[in-house]
Amino acid sequence: MHTLELLSPARNLEIGIAAINCGADAVYIAGPQFGARKAAGNSFEDIAELCRYAHRFGARVFVTFNTIIQDNELEDAHNQALLAQEAGADALIIRDPRICFWEDIKIPLHASTQCAIRDEHRAAEYSKLGCARLILERELSLKEISRIARSTDSEIEFFVHGALCVCYSGDCRLSEFIDGRSADKGECIQACRSLYDLKDEQGKILVQNKALLSLKDYNLSRRIEDLAEAGVCSFKIEGRLKNASYVQNVTRAYDIILNDLVAKYPEKYRRASHGKVKASFVPDVNKTFNRGYTELFLDGKKGKWSSMDAPKSMGEEIGIVQSIRRNKGEGTMEVLLKTKQGITLRNGDGFSFSTRDGVTGFRADVCRGSSIFAKDISSLKEKTTLYRNISSEFEKTLNSSSCERTLQTETSLNINYENKSNLYTIHIESRSCDGRYISKEWSIEAPKANNSQRMITMLRDQLSKRSSIYDFSVEGIGGNLDNIPLLSAASINAMRREIAEAFDNQACIKLPLTQGTRPEKGMQIPSESRNYKFDELMRSKYCVRYELGLCPRQSNKGSNRPLYLENNGKRFKLSFDCAVCEMTLSSD
Repeated sequence: MHTLELLSPARNLEIGIAAINCGADAVYIAGPQFGARKAAGNSFEDIAELCRYAHRFGARVFVTFNTIIQDNELEDAHNQALLAQEAGADALIIRDPRICFWEDIKIPLHASTQCAIRDEHRAAEYSKLGCARLILERELSLKEISRIARSTDSEIEFFVHGALCVCYSGDCRLSEFIDGRSADKGECIQACRSLYDLKDEQGKILVQNKALLSLKDYNLSRRIEDLAEAGVCSFKIEGRLKNASYVQNVTRAYDIILNDLVAKYPEKYRRASHGKVKASFVPDVNKTFNRGYTELFLDGKKGKWSSMDAPKSMGEEIGIVQSIRRNKGEGTMEVLLKTKQGITLRNGDGFSFSTRDGVTGFRADVCRGSSIFAKDISSLKEKTTLYRNISSEFEKTLNSSSCERTLQTETSLNINYENKSNLYTIHIESRSCDGRYISKEWSIEAPKANNSQRMITMLRDQLSKRSSIYDFSVEGIGGNLDNIPLLSAASINAMRREIAEAFDNQACIKLPLTQGTRPEKGMQIPSESRNYKFDELMRSKYCVRYELGLCPRQSNKGSNRPLYLENNGKRFKLSFDCAVCEMTLSSD
């Protein structure tokens, strides 16, 4: 049986709980330090609280230690790893191999995507170090993922949704070079989203003022079955800086996809945690932050991956501007759209469009039919394609609703009459979906019910309600059903609550996590170096030349000569390693 895990980001305790409620089997969160998102640190008290909540459903909490740790930080990192373990963390996501040698860390270690695992050799290195799970590079194809999965006993985790770095993970020094803030320390300035001019060796401008290094967002929602077949067990959503509505929406969308896959192959797959989700909204990943979507290299082919015209969220395409009526005196405009089929505009919707200077956005004051009334935006022209990056109706739905997650129980009861003093014995047995078993018995003195059938119906109805996080369903009622006690709804509800409390006093039965074998002392540590040239700031599967139709393999317009990016007086050289189909960026 192949266990499938949906792994969601948690910027903080509240978002972590929301992710669990929306169907996440696990969440990943940072402690106070050593997480690759410096702005998303959390106290160990909050991590402990998140662990307690997640573990009620057999869900997991992974704590990130995925930055480069300096020698003078090792002791502090070790202490924080111990605190994470004491708080109840189920695993640590690590980058520094030295953590594998800490004998007092007993929970599993997962090798971060920052470890740049993209072939069997690199996978074997971290597997031998004792990493129970390998988080692979995003730029891999299905064939490469499958080949790595077959080569190791470690679990395989793969990103399926969210923002994409243009470079291989863990191999970007552009932020540090420009501003002194290192991505390896969680301080990336996202220089890949900046606007650049592209020039040739003679200084001729080929492209002006475009986000030439910005990629679309990852979306593999159509490929989950393919990934599971390739050996992926954990499907990871990027976004530890994203807000609650984003995490809820995307988590719920992928929860449904994984549930459908399990339902399709019940003998082959199961989910990694327990319970069912009830949501008051229909998820739609097109309605929350995205730069357009791509499946990147999953099919082993280059594609149009760039979001150079829209390094910010564009949202869903809604139509073409037909006409604009401007009221210069009031600084307002009325925009008439030819909307796509099925699009309904709402007051307060947010819109975006591309210009030569990047993405411009505005908010609607009023929408009537296909007309938008808003403050005047002078750069908006007729025939412009308009996108909606904020759906006010969808945001209101997400903000006003939430997901509820419950554990299912199957309950049966037996009623015996003692034939003296109207004394009855009620015996209830209940088993939860994770396998816990509760057996309780009550001796009750009560008059006989005049209408036995009505009383049986009442027993079934009251015992089949929810208590705490448990959804009870009565599978059978046995005993002398012609002679049963007259019970109040309150007394039946008290029995159900007592069973729920008994379940709460037993730990949820979690499915086991893979535990790696820690390395022997003196074992060689994998090198941080990827044998790249010392001046390389970035190496990427993405290629600007290919994206613009200038690849010599594509077109006779292309050449093997380097190109140059310029921004704010800084100049970078783009070189092309065609033998492996990779692009490098270096200081010029």
